Amino acid sequence: MKVLVTGGAGYIGSTTCSALEDAGHTPIVLDSLVSGPQEFTRGRVFYQGDVADQGLVRRIFAEHPDIGATLHFAARIVVPESVEHPALYYRENVLGSLTLFETLAELGQRRVIFSSSASVYDSPQDFQVNENSPLKPLSPYARSKRMTEEMLEDLCVAAEQQGRGLRGIALRYFNPIGADPQMRSGPYVAEPSHLLGRLVSAARGSGEFSITGTDYPTRDGSGLRDYIHVWDLAQAHVAALEHFEQAFERANAERMSTERVEAGPPVSFLIINVGTGNGVTVRELVEAFQQVSPQPLAVREAPRRPGDSAGAYADIGRARRWLDWAPQCSTSEGLSSALNWAARWTDRQPT
Repeated sequence: MKVLVTGGAGYIGSTTCSALEDAGHTPIVLDSLVSGPQEFTRGRVFYQGDVADQGLVRRIFAEHPDIGATLHFAARIVVPESVEHPALYYRENVLGSLTLFETLAELGQRRVIFSSSASVYDSPQDFQVNENSPLKPLSPYARSKRMTEEMLEDLCVAAEQQGRGLRGIALRYFNPIGADPQMRSGPYVAEPSHLLGRLVSAARGSGEFSITGTDYPTRDGSGLRDYIHVWDLAQAHVAALEHFEQAFERANAERMSTERVEAGPPVSFLIINVGTGNGVTVRELVEAFQQVSPQPLAVREAPRRPGDSAGAYADIGRARRWLDWAPQCSTSEGLSSALNWAARWTDRQPT
């Protein structure tokens, strides 16, 4: 199947393009290259531009009328930046997505898989969240993801009522780590804000690492996250694509069984957690990283960053039941692949 992949030059988007190709699909990449490197688009059909450019999106579908689904990754993703520049995040993540979804609906597209985030969740007392858990997005980035979910759901419900058949799946990512096992792509930001990127930078640079936030109500005071290998995350997208119709059949059957519903409109929008199902604290991840790092780190403590939360880990029952998907890679594999990728990526950059 041909698949439009917005943000296909990014970390997760490019890795998913490789997973799609390995599974026999053809990604058609749309990326502005504001952050993603053009190198990650080589050998693929690539259009440079913005998802809000309706003329460009229409041209892509005119030139590739056999596109069967859209995977929407394109977004700004840096939490501290979103706190400093909220308008940028609402404009590009929310308004850009709305324009894209409207264009897809106008073109008669029926399948959208949206890259959402577990940052929309509140942190419950036991830290495990399922798709019905309370929400508490704490940053403009997280709120932009929740707003986009709500917009897509409303559009899918309206399309269902009008007989147009647009349906959407929002995959709520937990914390991706690692690189493509074949080293085709990986993290590329020079000054990353996410945890593993900061660890790798510290190991390859100063050797000093700061744990930001040590007063959370977790088992060791540091934030707790669900760290999923990016290759497992990419495979979840392939599963969502290949099991798209079955996912809705299974979700509707489950709804009728559990809610004892005999009639009513079928479900047209699904939210599915994608994580490992295990919680790891920042201190625990740092300790695991120390085991594979070629350079020991001097670890320091620092205050919380704006927009951060105590965290949560995923209940992945829906992904198992509806997508026939489960993670296969270990945390140590993710850490090792991140270090291997960092060495290769640095060597490939101009001096």
